[in-house]
Amino acid sequence: MDTLDKKLTSIFDGKVVRKDLLHRIKKGTNVPTFVLEFLLARYCASDDIAEIQAGLEAVLETLQDNYVRPNEANKAQSKVATKGKYRFIDKVHVNYVENDRRHWAALENFDSRRVAISEKFYRDHDRLLQGGLWAEVTIAYNEIEDDDYAFYIEDLRPIQLSRFDFERYCEGRNEFSRNEWLDVVLRSVGLEPSKLSQRVKMHFIARLMPLVEPNYNFIELGPRGTGKSYFFSEFSPYSTLVSGGQATKATLFYNNQRKKIGLVGFWDTVAFDEVGGIKVKDQDTIQIMKDFMANGRFSRGVEVIADASMAFVGNLDLSVEQIVNSEVYDLFQPLPKEFDLAVMDRFACYLPGWEMPKNSSDFLTNNYGFITDYIAEAFHYQLKQTNRYQEVSKRIRLGASVEGRDEKGIKKTVAAFLKILHPTGSPSDEEFEEYVAYAVETRRRVKEQMNKRKSDDEFAKINLSYLDSKGQEIVVYCPESKLAHATQVPARRDIHAGGNKQETQPPQKTTATVPTVTKLPLVEAKESSPELPLPELQEQHFTIHYGATGYNYESIINPYLEGAKSVEIEDPYIRVTHQIQNFVRFCEAIIKTPSVRKITLITSYDDETDVKEMASRLGELKQSLLELDIALDVKVNEHMHDREIRIDNGWTVKIGRGLDFFQKPDSWFGVGVNDLMLRKCLETKVDIFKRSSQ
Repeated sequence: MDTLDKKLTSIFDGKVVRKDLLHRIKKGTNVPTFVLEFLLARYCASDDIAEIQAGLEAVLETLQDNYVRPNEANKAQSKVATKGKYRFIDKVHVNYVENDRRHWAALENFDSRRVAISEKFYRDHDRLLQGGLWAEVTIAYNEIEDDDYAFYIEDLRPIQLSRFDFERYCEGRNEFSRNEWLDVVLRSVGLEPSKLSQRVKMHFIARLMPLVEPNYNFIELGPRGTGKSYFFSEFSPYSTLVSGGQATKATLFYNNQRKKIGLVGFWDTVAFDEVGGIKVKDQDTIQIMKDFMANGRFSRGVEVIADASMAFVGNLDLSVEQIVNSEVYDLFQPLPKEFDLAVMDRFACYLPGWEMPKNSSDFLTNNYGFITDYIAEAFHYQLKQTNRYQEVSKRIRLGASVEGRDEKGIKKTVAAFLKILHPTGSPSDEEFEEYVAYAVETRRRVKEQMNKRKSDDEFAKINLSYLDSKGQEIVVYCPESKLAHATQVPARRDIHAGGNKQETQPPQKTTATVPTVTKLPLVEAKESSPELPLPELQEQHFTIHYGATGYNYESIINPYLEGAKSVEIEDPYIRVTHQIQNFVRFCEAIIKTPSVRKITLITSYDDETDVKEMASRLGELKQSLLELDIALDVKVNEHMHDREIRIDNGWTVKIGRGLDFFQKPDSWFGVGVNDLMLRKCLETKVDIFKRSSQ
């Protein structure tokens, strides 16, 4: 134990843990950090070597006996059935299944989606309903054979602090200098500050800002393997990481079908990993995101206000030197095309990920730091309960080039520094100016890239500055672009004409000497041909012959879905497994039309149908569609025989065999199993016609 360890353990007794113990256990399991430290704090809260060793063995034993590994789900279920009940450490989700009119719990690694749960648990812990929650959970076996579930939750204890004393936290902070506290925070996230430069220390603190400042918009792009997503996936139980995939307004913001707020209402931070891979289904999602990033509120029929910060992390595939000296590329290059200048302008901080060290055990600490859950609670309390923005506004003085969103972003960054490093009291002038300079730089990085993209001077005031305590104006530069002429004085090209004519309009001259660099090759833009009007949709009547290929639901129906909001399908044979799978494929095809919001299925069943299984599978599909803000309504008509698809824009599609016109594959490992365009068909007639207006 060094001097800082002794000081920390004496002032925050019971709130700290040796981080090297975490490193030892972490390598052997995929359990989140705050779960491991929860156990370490329980069993290893001592500085006695023998007690720590015994506690470490107890932690390992607990993980061995109680942590459910994904490949041991069957063993865990058998253990509950044999012993009557058993306590596990697992992530618990709770879903409302409308078909059953009740809530079911799903345990991630226990691998059961129909675990009964008492209302008191999800009423007291909202996160069970949105995203799930790691917990110590006692699963009991249901002996009643008539019930439709085998397991129920008898007890549930979230793995997080039950109470947090912010005043005590602040009192302890007052015993440390600013630099000591900075090192304590870094050790708490597992890093050894003595191995890091002051600038890199500030970068790591900046990664924590979305966890402590409400509605804080943060972006970090850089090389792979620097731990960009760790802080959001492992450090705090109050943040969630969205890993690529489709970003929908129902999931992120508000689900109109369920009348439920999305992720931004349940988490302090919503982080997007691999931001370049995000797929945006419709433009409304981006518009709502802009509104939310601007002021923490949006409207989707109801006015919603939330505190969640948004963080975006991703990878740069080009070298920074290439980018800043290129007239074509900019440091926002990996972002999806839907992220326009209005989204970029809302970023308060662009952290230079290329300056971060690669993940290495050399940078891990063997000293004491806060239990991750404890410091996460401190950050959560400050995000919800404290406001340092007004304090910063009274003290900060910014230069003339700082405009509206620049000022807001800079002030929020400085306020976040104060919350993390000065939860009580104020920093010295020197410390305050260090925070301001960093905040101005990370905002300038955003503005430089927008100025590079814009064909006019809207963002040309890039020389952001502040006034120090002596009244002297200090212009802040970004180290990577200070000498890059292509970034400081970007060429103004006509982005619409596609020609090579350039008008160089230096927004603010820089006297720096520009080094000679090899520019990336310009990609010539081809002249776009005038768009031809789309052909008018015609009625169609044709036969799909036996053995034909080249057909799927999308190719037949999607051209007729333009402007459609609801689709109604009558088909008596949506009952057994392969027929329901066809219906799933049909739904996947039509929801690619963004305007569709409702699907109605009218079907039937006979005496041989397993109605319970049929209802269960359609219920799962219904829940899946609800996540995309699409309602599925299932109706049963025992005497129906017709097969017809009716679209609310007036078109009707009749397929003689209904959806079941594909042959069964000769082999389930052959071509055509997954891609229906390659699968052979049965013979059927297809009629597509416009219904006469009533």
